[in-house]
Amino acid sequence: MWSMVEGWKDSMDRLALIPYSRVNDFVRGESNNKDCPTRFHVEARRRRPPTMNCKPKVDGILEYILYWCSFGPDDYRKGGDVRPSRPFSEKRKTPAGRPNTKRGCACHFIVKRLIAEPSVALVIYNHNKHVDKKGMPCHGPMDKMAVGTKAMFAPYISDELRLQVMSLLYVGIPVETIMQRHTEMVEKQGGPSNRDDLLTHRYVRRLERKIRRSDYELDDDDAISIDIWVENHQDCVFFYEDFSDTDTFVLGIQTDWQLQQMIQFGSRSLLASDSKFGTNKLKYPVHSILVFDQQRNAIPVAWIITPNFAHGEIYKWMGALYDRAHTKDPTWQLGGFIIDDPLADVRTIREVFQCPVLISLWRIRHAWHKNLVNKCSDIEKRSVMAKFLGDAISSICRGGGNVELFEAFLQDFVDFPGFLDYFRALWFPRLGAWTAVLKATPLATAEVASAIESYHHLLKLRLLNEADESVYWRADWLVHKLGTKVHSYYWLDGYSGKDCFSRYWRSEWSSGLNPWRQGLQIPDSDVAIEGNCARVVSQKNKEKSHVVWNPGSEFALCDCNWSRKGHLCKHAIKSTKVCRDRGLAPPSLALFRYYQALANLVHCPPSDTVISDHAMAVAVSVKTQLDAVICTTNCGSSNRPVFQDPQLASKPRESEIEEINTENGVCTSQSKAASGDDEEVPINQGSPARKKRKSGNANGNNEDVSTYQDSPARKKRKSGEASDNDEEASTEEDSHVYERSKSGKDFADNEEVSIDQDSPDHEKKKAGRSFDDEGTSATQIKQPSETESSQATVGMIDSSVKC
Repeated sequence: MWSMVEGWKDSMDRLALIPYSRVNDFVRGESNNKDCPTRFHVEARRRRPPTMNCKPKVDGILEYILYWCSFGPDDYRKGGDVRPSRPFSEKRKTPAGRPNTKRGCACHFIVKRLIAEPSVALVIYNHNKHVDKKGMPCHGPMDKMAVGTKAMFAPYISDELRLQVMSLLYVGIPVETIMQRHTEMVEKQGGPSNRDDLLTHRYVRRLERKIRRSDYELDDDDAISIDIWVENHQDCVFFYEDFSDTDTFVLGIQTDWQLQQMIQFGSRSLLASDSKFGTNKLKYPVHSILVFDQQRNAIPVAWIITPNFAHGEIYKWMGALYDRAHTKDPTWQLGGFIIDDPLADVRTIREVFQCPVLISLWRIRHAWHKNLVNKCSDIEKRSVMAKFLGDAISSICRGGGNVELFEAFLQDFVDFPGFLDYFRALWFPRLGAWTAVLKATPLATAEVASAIESYHHLLKLRLLNEADESVYWRADWLVHKLGTKVHSYYWLDGYSGKDCFSRYWRSEWSSGLNPWRQGLQIPDSDVAIEGNCARVVSQKNKEKSHVVWNPGSEFALCDCNWSRKGHLCKHAIKSTKVCRDRGLAPPSLALFRYYQALANLVHCPPSDTVISDHAMAVAVSVKTQLDAVICTTNCGSSNRPVFQDPQLASKPRESEIEEINTENGVCTSQSKAASGDDEEVPINQGSPARKKRKSGNANGNNEDVSTYQDSPARKKRKSGEASDNDEEASTEEDSHVYERSKSGKDFADNEEVSIDQDSPDHEKKKAGRSFDDEGTSATQIKQPSETESSQATVGMIDSSVKC
């Protein structure tokens, strides 16, 4: 918000307050002016000494920075004014603009950091027009004398183009190839249109020389080398803590591009954690924070380097990461955080990000799958062991299993000591923590697991590819390569013009869709289910097919090369989806936990009556529509409900409803109506239950049924209404005779069905229906996909708890 204040020599200055951490963003935004592109440089700077003898003033400043347009203040044009040389001043490390670009521009502003409020910067625009002392435009499109010269554009290339060139150089693209592709692009668009089109071979060669001469080993001592690197890369470090008597080493790395990706793809969405990369090879393991783009590929938005024994102390850096994103965008809010370690500090994550926490099974599935392939050569026994492990995990997540299942696994497969020794030594001590967290925490979907697994594989290819493995035990090498070469690969993954450099692609390059997306593109006709196996036709060679064992299980195995490495392949993903669509396998664990949370919300509503009514209506509506959609798909293969309510056994009234609907040949989901007025009851017109209900209908006042139907006051009121409306009931009874004669027609939407109060089945048939007495329509919520189910679950639970 700009304000006008009286400035020097009766001039009016523009004044505004911005966060001090956003000063660089403000300067970058002022430089990217479309009407007059330029670049602002620091013309003068003053800082307050750390210690002063005198008492600071109320309006004293901590820092004073004068930013000036790079086309001024000197004027090297003919007849222009040039300031006298100052031989006593020291030579600047970065000169304030090139002399041949000086055209006397008077545009400048001042940034002051006040002592009273150090977190705020005071911006004072003394002159906001890009004109010279005569008041005439001196550069840009408005300057007629600048037409055909570089003064029409900004004095330097943009940060985006510089990042692009640096990334291409880091991954090994030659300078000549970069310039050739750039020249072809400029010629294709008909000539230069901005400063980036004027990229020169000399500039690219200078960047290449800078990269070639850079060295990670800034000092023989690794700790001192890290300190020097942090001092030289302050913009890329969001948290740093060195070893001390009480604290351990923690270094958080996040570049400007990673921060942009975190804000863009993480807002109202998910963050994921890959917490133990390089535990066995690197001096310090790498903890990666990931977001998911439109193609559901994982992008690293931060790397945290800390010793393995201090891995659980995430509270040290997580607050700084959140503050960095929230400072950039105050409206940024996270939708959910996915962990892969049962020992993670869930409470800290919830307090910092104010979001629900989910857990992913990708780490144990990948480790067990990989070691089963390596340590068990018998394919049939391998599939049986994988199915046993998958059923054990499924039983634990559904609330019916514990660690004893794995003890039985060790006893049943004693003939395979290779895998059992690995399992007993490495995983059996951790199963207690995993069992506890799987029962208490919502699950992430298989799509998320596939994306994290693909990221983990790519990071291994891009980072751990050194010929001399001794460098892995230096932390300065790790931070240097993450911030340069590895970062460049991930930036190029989203670069639209990377296909122009396809001849230089290697295994570190990523192209195409992830395994989950590839699996969804396989036609259903290419999948054949044969008992406990499935055959999936290869998409590259139609004459070849891949065998998938245990389709529909969380631990499906395939004979393709990607699956043999322990990864979740596209063939297993597609066969599992087909099995679930055909009703041959239960829904995924993530969707089951989502439904379970909805059921718990129905049976444990909030204490407040108004919020309780709303929460009950929403939960019943979602629950009913989920059952209806899934039961419509699977009704041909099974008449039982897809989801089993965990508290259904304790409610005999609802059990009787299911028995009546089963006898009448109606799916369970159709016997339950969603909450809200004027909502259609999903019962077939020709069914006996429908005819019985219509023939016994004696209530004609169209009064909606209340949510709390079992209260004595409600029964008394409804019995009185039934006696008062006998006349209308007889008229409606005649209309029902005519309605029964029209078989095969569907009822119109928003039809209201009245229930006979004297019918003996009245109490059974009105179960599950919930209407609002004010006549508002029910909230319609679509069935969530497996990708969004876990996030929606915990989001709804958090909303009810907050209410």
